[in-house]
Amino acid sequence: MDKDNIYESIGGVKELWERTSLNKSNGDYHYLKEINNLEGPWVYVENQKMLMFATYNYLGLLDDERIKQESIKAIEKYGTGTHGVRNFGGSLDIHGKLEKRIADFVGRKYSIAYSTGYMTNLSTINAIVGRKDWILSDKLNHASIVDGCLISGAVHKRFQHNDMSHLESLLSKAPENVTKLVVADAVFSMDGDIFNLPDAVELCNKYNALLMIDEAHSLGILGQNGRGIEEHFNMKDSIDIKMGTLSKAIPAIGGYIACNNEKLITYLKHLSRGFIFSAAIPPAIAAAAYKTLEILETEGAAKRDKLKNNVDLLLKYLHNAGFNTGNTETPIIPIMLGADENAIKMTTYCQNNNIFVLPVISPAVPVGQARLRVNVTAAHTSEDIKTVADIIIKGGKKFGFIDYASN
Repeated sequence: MDKDNIYESIGGVKELWERTSLNKSNGDYHYLKEINNLEGPWVYVENQKMLMFATYNYLGLLDDERIKQESIKAIEKYGTGTHGVRNFGGSLDIHGKLEKRIADFVGRKYSIAYSTGYMTNLSTINAIVGRKDWILSDKLNHASIVDGCLISGAVHKRFQHNDMSHLESLLSKAPENVTKLVVADAVFSMDGDIFNLPDAVELCNKYNALLMIDEAHSLGILGQNGRGIEEHFNMKDSIDIKMGTLSKAIPAIGGYIACNNEKLITYLKHLSRGFIFSAAIPPAIAAAAYKTLEILETEGAAKRDKLKNNVDLLLKYLHNAGFNTGNTETPIIPIMLGADENAIKMTTYCQNNNIFVLPVISPAVPVGQARLRVNVTAAHTSEDIKTVADIIIKGGKKFGFIDYASN
């Protein structure tokens, strides 16, 4: 077998190539398009001006001038990178300041910052549990959580999405003398719904299990002060291990673990492979994240109010038209369309009408549950919301998708 055939024999390579090639030839391939510039909620995608509704920039801070200036100052002071990994010469004073700021913001005593959110989940879960330990993971958890569970070697049990009865049935079967870790997203990135924290906390206390929550899509969004899911449910100090990212409401990159146990954070800093073998967060990024948290302290409430108004307005338009948006309670709005080709067709229609949205299709979601994922931000105006609603509704009527969506 020659090398070209070896490449094609790799699982899924040939099928994916054929699928993407067909979509490209039909003008229906929408991934990895290059964004040339941005102006608030507007972006230039391959030089075409579009309203951006496929962003995690929930609070509209991505092009905030104050944050950019802090990044520039950090480059001028430290340079563009670090001296390597944090444990071997690459730890800057700004890293320590950022970790202190994160801990303070999320209501914990200690934190550790990783260079990516994916690596945060992967490395932390792998460090906390091992063979014979038990992990209980929500079925719709992010891939980084799933991968962390798999490489840990622990007994990995998945409970049905937000199903506390199923979670309890699994917890009741776990051995007494092993570490038990329950892990879930706070906000689920494909559906926009919120994890049932109150019941999960009760079960973890009952069965002596640690609870780890991924706040990637809830930090800065949920709660009166944007502190996340604990504040949303008024359940202070109920989560044992808080994970979050610096790449959603915070317009940077990286992830963190925060908790009140100094021993665990010290352990992760010395034995979490994703921390000790990955280059540190660049100083410009650390400065941007630090400044964003400072802004959220003083301006977050107004931005969250604007965001909520935008979300409510778009949901009103979509529901009145007959679309099914699942159980979302957040700026992540799934517009359920059924077959993969339906979501691709609607994406093409929206982008041809200067709305930048993207489809979520199998295997990212189960077959038959394809959707447009429309992400709303505080930077959108009410006119922007009406514009995107009008285009989606026209497309739904044009292709006959509203009948499906309303089921």
